[in-house]
Amino acid sequence: MTLQKKKRIAMIHKELRLLEKKEARLKKAALERKSARWKQLMEEKLPDKVYTGLESAFCKAFSLVFRKGRALLEKGVRKETILTDHRVSHYVVQQKGSRRELRRMGKNAGRSNLNNLAITTVEGIGLGALGIGLPDIVLFIGTLLKGVYETALHYGYAYDTRAEQMLILKMLAASLSGAEDWERRNEAVDRLLARGAVPATDEVFEAQIQKTASAFALDMLVLKFIQGLPVVGVLGGAANPVYYRKIMRYVQLKYRKRYLWQLLKREQQSK
Repeated sequence: MTLQKKKRIAMIHKELRLLEKKEARLKKAALERKSARWKQLMEEKLPDKVYTGLESAFCKAFSLVFRKGRALLEKGVRKETILTDHRVSHYVVQQKGSRRELRRMGKNAGRSNLNNLAITTVEGIGLGALGIGLPDIVLFIGTLLKGVYETALHYGYAYDTRAEQMLILKMLAASLSGAEDWERRNEAVDRLLARGAVPATDEVFEAQIQKTASAFALDMLVLKFIQGLPVVGVLGGAANPVYYRKIMRYVQLKYRKRYLWQLLKREQQSK
């Protein structure tokens, strides 16, 4: 094994250890997370139909964006520019084991999300002030998936295959889970990252949309209910950027982990 190869492998292991620490903090937060008392009280008083209505709205939003919204989202995604930038960074990382270039890849992914964060903030607060809750869900999911797509591109992954969309749905569900659900769903995501995303039948895909929608509806129930009320709805809409940051923190970590795992695998297999 050449000295340069050893250097590259050592760099990858170092970056993975840093990710492990970040993931441990996410796990700790998920396991210790408790809803605010006022939120618990409201959840107890809300009729079941509010939850089922919200869950249905999230299901429809995911289905709509995945099936018909891709072309619309891609208008705001600099796909070729991002992929070209990734190829250059990836070449430098492969040749020199450059942590600087690897960090630049992560910074570029984070920078892309600043615009999306601003958009979802304006949409959430604006519609909340008008007491518009459910219609905002499609806009929120659209902006969120745009952020996920851009993150995937920054690490060199396509986002438009059924297999990748399954992985994305699983990541989104895990990002909002708590306690044992987080551990179970996080492990399922890691298994896909390790072996590669796999295609799914229509039935399996629809079932995953339902599971992800349920996770979103359960966590955002009260806030989206509040957003549908005039005047005070702005408080619910203001939660959009909070959720966007939380979800994207998990998604960006996973795409980086996936890239590093595959980089390490190629190094170990090459002569």
